[in-house]
Amino acid sequence: MELRVLQYFLMVAREQNITRAAEALHITQPTLSRQLIQLEDEFGKTLFVRGKGKIALTSEGMLLKKRAEELVALAAKTEQEMKESNEHVAGRIFIGSGETRQFHELSRIIKQFHEQYPAVTFELFSAHADDIKERINSGLLDIGLLLEPVDISDYEFLRLPDKDCWGVVLPKADPLAEKAVITAEDLRGKTIIASKRPQVHNEIENWFQDVYESVQEVASINLVNNAAMMVEDGLGYLITLQHLIAEYPENPICFRPLSPSLETGCVLVWKKHQLFSPAAAAFITCLKHAFQAYGKIEKEY
Repeated sequence: MELRVLQYFLMVAREQNITRAAEALHITQPTLSRQLIQLEDEFGKTLFVRGKGKIALTSEGMLLKKRAEELVALAAKTEQEMKESNEHVAGRIFIGSGETRQFHELSRIIKQFHEQYPAVTFELFSAHADDIKERINSGLLDIGLLLEPVDISDYEFLRLPDKDCWGVVLPKADPLAEKAVITAEDLRGKTIIASKRPQVHNEIENWFQDVYESVQEVASINLVNNAAMMVEDGLGYLITLQHLIAEYPENPICFRPLSPSLETGCVLVWKKHQLFSPAAAAFITCLKHAFQAYGKIEKEY
């Protein structure tokens, strides 16, 4: 199985049409069709459902698409790293981050590092901790900023000193918006929208205690922006972290903290015993020095 053929496969999956994919790849349609048939023969699986003017992926095709995207991205990252020079720090650093105001800490260090090494650029991937860890483990990301609770036993880490506060995003017109804080009893019998991460979900469920049995969860999420629109449309109360929803006079929704308070920390992680590109290695060193200068972090490296 050649990387080139996987790239062909991904183009067909994206275009959902053999002719358009062949044009985008600058090859003939018969050549592309032959490569796809050979790929199916190699796996012994049907990867496409071929219809009139349109081609769709089978369940096996969807699985291959996910793995092929990872392999193509990893190949591109490896090629870039091999081109980097040890003498001249340049290249791209791949960082994953959850949604947290503590990204500001990381952003300030990125700015300082880029001023020192202007030939280095950054690629950011936003997701929850489990997806970021998976990408770190597969080599697609160098560093992750993870929201706790999270298992970091396989990683070197820097724990950030500040905490994020959990609360409820709700319409300003809702009577509960008149309160300074929201209790579990306030949400009894209400409909909520909450994180899909099992570890975070357990924390929220524990906060509710026996009230949790009375709430109805209408949706689970990994990122907040779309969920905020659901709140605007009256689908439910969003349980999320503070500072992720912009609060301004025209915004029809607002944030109220939980009581008793529920807080979560953040950790910067990277793989133990990992060989990094010169750019990523220099950035990790920069992170360590920056946080040592703050003198207020927990570390393990």
